[in-house]
Amino acid sequence: MRRNSVKERLRAGQPVVGTWLSLGSIVAARFLARAGFDYLTIDVEHTLVGMETTTHMIAAIADAGCVPLVRVPAGRHDHIKRALDNGAFGVVVPMVNTPDQAREATQACRYPPRGNRSVGGSVHALNFATTPAEYYAAADDQILCVLQCEHIQAVQQFDQIFGQPEVDAVFVGPNDLAASLRDKVGQPPSPEQLQQALHDILQGCKRLGLPAGIHTFSIEEARQRIAEGWQLIAINSELRFMMDGARQAASALGRLPTAESARY
Repeated sequence: MRRNSVKERLRAGQPVVGTWLSLGSIVAARFLARAGFDYLTIDVEHTLVGMETTTHMIAAIADAGCVPLVRVPAGRHDHIKRALDNGAFGVVVPMVNTPDQAREATQACRYPPRGNRSVGGSVHALNFATTPAEYYAAADDQILCVLQCEHIQAVQQFDQIFGQPEVDAVFVGPNDLAASLRDKVGQPPSPEQLQQALHDILQGCKRLGLPAGIHTFSIEEARQRIAEGWQLIAINSELRFMMDGARQAASALGRLPTAESARY
């Protein structure tokens, strides 16, 4: 059975680098899976992507030798089950703000007796280059369960939430974390406030022995976060890579954007 190289490297204390897929393009997934990233995360929380397209994208990534992850819409059993049964090597679960939410997500990632994931599916075994029987026997140790810490309330209860059994990593959504730090009239936090929250998350992960992950938006920021001790690094998305490259070329030839474009 194929092993989850991202999970193994995180356990060994090594950094991994990937990007996120937000456009629902199977072709883009095929190309980016060969670009050298350790993993690609398909975002099903904030995008138009449905499960059928997600399944094809997972397969394209796995067949290229890259690790496919899926950010599910929420930490519900049915969302997690469908992503894993359709071949994902792991899930990223958004907005985990209570111990109960953490338990629900982690339990859905493991078969009994470690969890309550139901037995079924077929293509998951294909992506792991094995038989269904072997998959069911070994999947618990290969599936990566990543919980997102993206609200200040979760930071304040960090150990109770993310110290649950079967959590493999904690991943920060910086935009939502910053939004949760707005004051009563909606003013954004200061850079120092946000950096303190990030520091608290990183220290919490070290205290619990968990890999810490974060979304970054430049090569320089990614390098900085790795130097600080963050391990699960995401840089940009396929949309942002595309738009940054297009804007750079247009600007070099004296052309200006006709309208503000997406920067996710």
